[in-house]
Amino acid sequence: MPIVGILGVIISCVGLLMLIPAIYSLFFESHLSKYLFATSFFTIVSGVFIFKIIPRDKPILDKRQSYLLVLFAWLTTAILSALPYLFSNINFDWSMAFFESMSGLTTTGATIIKDLSQIPKSILLWRSLTQWLGGMGIIVLTIAIFPLLGLGGVNLFSAESPGPTSIKLHPRIKETAKRLWLIYVGLTIALTFILFFEGMTFFNAVNHALTTIATGGFSTHNESIGFYESPLIQYTIILFMFIAGMNYSLIFLSLKGSFRRVIVNAELKLYFRLVFIMAGLIAVLIMITASFSAEPAFRQALFHVVSLVTTTGYITSDYSLWHPFLTFLFFCLLFCGACSGSTSGGIKVIRHLVFAKNALLEYKRMLHSNAMLRVRVGKELVKQSIINNVLVFLLTYLLVFFIGTTLMVLVLPRTDLILLDAVSLVATSLGNVGPAIGGEYGPTNNFFEIPVLGKYILSIIMLIGRLEIFTVLIIFTSYFWKEN
Repeated sequence: MPIVGILGVIISCVGLLMLIPAIYSLFFESHLSKYLFATSFFTIVSGVFIFKIIPRDKPILDKRQSYLLVLFAWLTTAILSALPYLFSNINFDWSMAFFESMSGLTTTGATIIKDLSQIPKSILLWRSLTQWLGGMGIIVLTIAIFPLLGLGGVNLFSAESPGPTSIKLHPRIKETAKRLWLIYVGLTIALTFILFFEGMTFFNAVNHALTTIATGGFSTHNESIGFYESPLIQYTIILFMFIAGMNYSLIFLSLKGSFRRVIVNAELKLYFRLVFIMAGLIAVLIMITASFSAEPAFRQALFHVVSLVTTTGYITSDYSLWHPFLTFLFFCLLFCGACSGSTSGGIKVIRHLVFAKNALLEYKRMLHSNAMLRVRVGKELVKQSIINNVLVFLLTYLLVFFIGTTLMVLVLPRTDLILLDAVSLVATSLGNVGPAIGGEYGPTNNFFEIPVLGKYILSIIMLIGRLEIFTVLIIFTSYFWKEN
């Protein structure tokens, strides 16, 4: 069966990635190296063995197989990525290891670690690498490196990245995947050296570059980016978070010099306006309510708006201690998301744009029932199938949010803030943002105290959000299992 063989390739890739923290530990934390090398060796050998037991014909996957492969690939990778946490003597049980692994791979950035300073650096590096791997996508990496996927690559690509986007970098999906990864790697390397020259240690620069470009938000410090009081570092992180939230096709066009096609993009323009209008509004409110001067207020506002919209989840301060209205605005940002075709999670700007335009036209249709009114984004007509997809996505997103909140209310310990905690935890997990908004699990807190069942529920919600709902839920429909 093609799925099994391709899973073997993906498992081997994860094992090879594990060699990086293993090699680091060999030089700097020798007491951990044997565990990490053993975990890496086990994963690589398992992947090779699984790949070898299938026929060597080139696999051609249909849509059903592609959806199954994407789901199994992410679950398998999350399970394997939990092994370094379990076998590194840092007192993780399975629920903690799986939660941290899933949070990393889905680039959510929520953590159960109370004190990062007590965690070995090789494990911190592994956390960052899981986010970097999950940022661009496990399947996209496999397509880029292994041509053995053949014609199935198109279905895999659409199954893992189902958001509406019309810009293609290359007619061959394998070449598109390669170009995406080249941009991804290039941005990571560039940010690493910029942060290093701005004053971070090389280790911290690497980790923050990995998790910034992935819009993941794992940091090596309990205070997140707030550990660095340098405005230069904070503005640099803001810039690269914003870039990472752009459609990678537009980044590619920018690098080619096709700026006209970039600046006329309707989604990018709305993304830009959303960020700076919200940042300006919040900056004014911070100056009024929190007694900040102009520049720090603007920097704090811009940092947190970009961090939440791009679902990175970095913080520079505990914004839940500011005015309650600011907390409400930040909560609303959990439901935004950046651009389609980016590494960010969330609903995405393009879906909000299509929904808003269609809603406005619906009012006009009520007055002019015979008029032919079509939704346009920029100069392009939006197909009715895309409009239907967006509407179903938004409704399903709210349904998952409601069900998840209900389950977390039943699971969380009884406190006066239980409803706020449940709503906040599910919103940040489904949007792959990371820190919750206020309550017992606010921006400067962690998720350690969440019950075991709650950790598993949030882990699944993270996966549903990262695969943009349909890829996971379609498997549970009766239509999926019918031949015709």
